[in-house]
Amino acid sequence: MRRAEPSGLPARLPGDGAKGESLRAVLEELVGGLEPGAPLPSERLLADRYGLARMTVRGEIDRLAAEGAVYRLHGRGTFVAEPRVAQATAFSSFTEDMRARGMVPGSSVRSAAVVEAGLFLASQLEIPEGSPVAEIERVRTADGTPMALERAHLPIARYPGIADEDLAAGSLFDLLATRYGVRLREGRQRVVAVAIEAGDAALLDVQPGAPGLRFHTLARDVDGAPAYYATSLFRGDRYEVDFSQTRTEEL
Repeated sequence: MRRAEPSGLPARLPGDGAKGESLRAVLEELVGGLEPGAPLPSERLLADRYGLARMTVRGEIDRLAAEGAVYRLHGRGTFVAEPRVAQATAFSSFTEDMRARGMVPGSSVRSAAVVEAGLFLASQLEIPEGSPVAEIERVRTADGTPMALERAHLPIARYPGIADEDLAAGSLFDLLATRYGVRLREGRQRVVAVAIEAGDAALLDVQPGAPGLRFHTLARDVDGAPAYYATSLFRGDRYEVDFSQTRTEEL
């Protein structure tokens, strides 16, 4: 393969395999070497340069867009997306996750109120239906960029006064440990892919209908008792789930 030109594109496709796969390798290498927001070559330029059908080029760029590596702006072109943040496999707080990645975590508290637990919340938290729970809604940010909308529910009987705490600058995990002496052990999570609705999209600075990941989390303390229940809506273009699986021996 000839040396890449200043644009970052080689003069011809590498290898003797399928042209679509070869173009995919070129685009992935190009995206990996560009800064977020940098433009990609146009579909026409790529098609003409490598003798490909426009549909083949569009398909590979669509795949990159679906994976969150690039994004399109109507009438302007295709651009390199911000890198995604992977969900940690260990049970950690948003604050811990962002700091571990060298980012500055932040929060904006949208509301903090005491509500009555309905049947679902009561069953999750193992408290009587109608019990008072704190409902705290926050926009979570990393380096000032909105990343997630979080709504946490905590039983007032266990955490008196928690709805009045300042959670704009601190971690919920830290607050539970320092003020209430609660040490968290595990979190069971269910993740659902969703389209972000208009109201939430405005808070997350994305377009309505953009892909999102909604986490449903039940946290338990070291004694196995429910500590809190939370839902968190993450931007799909900035967040991903990365995990490993082990196959058990077949019986």
